[in-house]
Amino acid sequence: MSRYKIIIEYKGTDYVGWQRQDNGKSIQETIENSIEKLTNEKIQVFGAGRTDSGVHALGQVAHFDLNKKFSSDSIRDGLNNFLRSESISIIDAEEVTDDFHARFSAKKREYLYKIINRRAPLTIEKDLAWVLHKKLNLEKIKDAANFFIGKNNLNAFRSSHCQSKTTIKNIDKIEIIKKNEQIEINVQAKSFLHSQVRIMVGTLINVGEGKISPEYIKFIIKEAKRENAGPTAPAAGLYLLKVIY
Repeated sequence: MSRYKIIIEYKGTDYVGWQRQDNGKSIQETIENSIEKLTNEKIQVFGAGRTDSGVHALGQVAHFDLNKKFSSDSIRDGLNNFLRSESISIIDAEEVTDDFHARFSAKKREYLYKIINRRAPLTIEKDLAWVLHKKLNLEKIKDAANFFIGKNNLNAFRSSHCQSKTTIKNIDKIEIIKKNEQIEINVQAKSFLHSQVRIMVGTLINVGEGKISPEYIKFIIKEAKRENAGPTAPAAGLYLLKVIY
């Protein structure tokens, strides 16, 4: 038995998310079907993070086990051959030890949220970013983001579908970069609640639009009520950037 780790890039627009579901085509199922075509083995793929419908990835990580041995290049190139009609690409593949687990071995995950701040609608980057037409106060957004750093109860920043046993999360880093009209928000932590990054971003945008003050973030965290936080930002702007082991 051989275990393989793959790094995956995908555009999530036309998928129901990472996880296999009955209501549509998932990233996991599509990759599993491609592995079966390549190897004649029906296996399960384990991902590092369960991205939602419409969410993208630049560095999703997954692993799977095969009875037969293949070279890393054969795994990467063979899977990409069967994924040619999909918005999924295997960036890299390697054989790993049996104790590696894409989800449980991960030390940190980093998400990127992409915003385009301009009056005109999107064309090229439609479904790849959140376009906001009102001018944002970037300095206030940066000030507000600092209140998320460290260990906090982030119950106010999770969806009603979240099944996490604890709402205590430790945010290691939030980095906000502006490149012309584009604003990138990078958030790094070991793990996240369901929709956490998107709700955090929606709340930070409320700050940037002047609807709430940066200091109000402290109140939202303390009260731990979802209704105090901002809206859930669209899935189109969110990317699983990388997983650190």
